[in-house]
Amino acid sequence: MMKDVKINAYQFLVLVIFFTIGTSILVIPSNLAAQVKQDAWISAIIGTAIGLLIVWLFCTIAQWFPNLTYVQIIEKLLGKWIGIAVSILFILMSFLYTADLLYQSGTFLNIHAMPNTPMAALNILMVMIIIMGVRQGLETIARSAEILILVFFILFIFLVIFVAPEVKFENIQPVFEVDTKAIFTSSFFYVAISTINAVVLLMIYPAFIDKSKQAKTSFIIGNLIGGIIIIVLTLLCITVLGPDRTASEIYPGYELAKNINIADFIQRIEGLMAALWIISLYFKATLYFYVSVLGLAQILNLKDYRPLTLPLGMIAVALSLILYPSLVFHREWDTTTGISISLLIGLFVPLMLVVAYHIRKIFNKGRNE
Repeated sequence: MMKDVKINAYQFLVLVIFFTIGTSILVIPSNLAAQVKQDAWISAIIGTAIGLLIVWLFCTIAQWFPNLTYVQIIEKLLGKWIGIAVSILFILMSFLYTADLLYQSGTFLNIHAMPNTPMAALNILMVMIIIMGVRQGLETIARSAEILILVFFILFIFLVIFVAPEVKFENIQPVFEVDTKAIFTSSFFYVAISTINAVVLLMIYPAFIDKSKQAKTSFIIGNLIGGIIIIVLTLLCITVLGPDRTASEIYPGYELAKNINIADFIQRIEGLMAALWIISLYFKATLYFYVSVLGLAQILNLKDYRPLTLPLGMIAVALSLILYPSLVFHREWDTTTGISISLLIGLFVPLMLVVAYHIRKIFNKGRNE
């Protein structure tokens, strides 16, 4: 199924960058600052380093079976029935996070842009665009990302330049005020949001990439670039807003843009931050949804995943409206249940596959002898 679909290594790099950034540019700074105050940027650096190790693990697993998607790899290593059960959990995680991102986009737009518009309408509009992209296929998604990455970086550079005059480095002092254990603990939330969930990209890499060796480099570099952007933004939030305000704000990155004031002429351009976030969130949500419908289609042995897009899209909208009763509940869910799900599906399962692969390898070697 879809063996003729191919994207190049650069397009995959762009998709990895968008996936790594995703919602992180708005929510990561506040969560880290709430735990480790002005040392949040250090926690982001540590999280990025740990994330690179996890990406290396993902690449290792993918290269064992370069022509198979992740669902197919799971079934091959764990057997048909156990493999299907684990694959269903993997697909459910991806689908749950699709609904989660719909909730986040709808909430943000409802609060800051269109307060009189029902959240259901906003989520329906977003899922329609996501479905449209997924139905067009991976190649179209990758090409659009290739174009919009230029827009993203231009807006990000403008944001950094315009907010630079407001930076106060005394806000990050004293450095290492909290203990090292707290810094490492807080970095796990960052890793779960930006890197561990990138296990869904194994449904694309390397089966649908024309040069898998270059794609491995793209996976690692893309995660690193995304991590650097989050580090820079976290540092800006701490140095401009201060650690206490960063921790108390729901979307500190958005509040950061409100502080821009160049000669009383260039000011209140928080639309820059909103555009950055919506672009990256769209591609992350689209990749989650694409993986959900493709994985389900492979389990059901369907020739085409497209018939699944509309019904699953409707279910995702419904979930986005009923899963989280409030922003406070959502934030608590992200830092508890959300992390547990990510660690289980995104880290424990890959490690289990590593064990299964080497057991099969030893067994086959012994049988051949």
